[in-house]
Amino acid sequence: MKNVKVPIEVRYQETDQMGVVYHANYLVWFEIGRTKFIEYLGLSYVDMEKNNVVSPVVDAQISFKKPVKYGEKVYVETWIEHYDGLRTVYGYKVMDDNEEVRVSGSTKHVIVNKDSFRPLSLRRTFPEWHEIYMQQIEGEV
Repeated sequence: MKNVKVPIEVRYQETDQMGVVYHANYLVWFEIGRTKFIEYLGLSYVDMEKNNVVSPVVDAQISFKKPVKYGEKVYVETWIEHYDGLRTVYGYKVMDDNEEVRVSGSTKHVIVNKDSFRPLSLRRTFPEWHEIYMQQIEGEV
C-alpha cells in the first residue's frame, strides 16, 4: 500500500489568536492530501465529476495530539485505510519534519449521482478506480 506525503504551508489565516491551527483546517489539509493521493494513483476527481458523480464525505474522525502553529513545516500523509467496493476510508497523519504525528484522522466516502444523490457502486461505475484501489489494499502497488 502506498502512502503519499504532501507538504503543507501553515498560513497565518489558518490560526487562532494563540497562533495554533484552527481545528477545522485539518479537514482542508486532509482534502489536499486525498486529492494528491488520488492524482498519484493516476485518477482524477475532475474526470469523475464529468460523469455527474461526486464523492461526499459521510464520516470524519480527527484526533488532536499536539497543536500545529503558524510558521511550522508539516506534511499530510494519506493512504487508503479501507475499501469495500462501495465505501472508501482514507487515513491521514499530519506530521512535522521529525515525523512526530500532530494530528491523525480518517474520512469515509461514497460516490453518488450529483443530481439525485443516489449512492453508486464505485466497483461498477468506475472499474478502473476499483482495480487500482484493490491493488492498494492488497499491497500490489
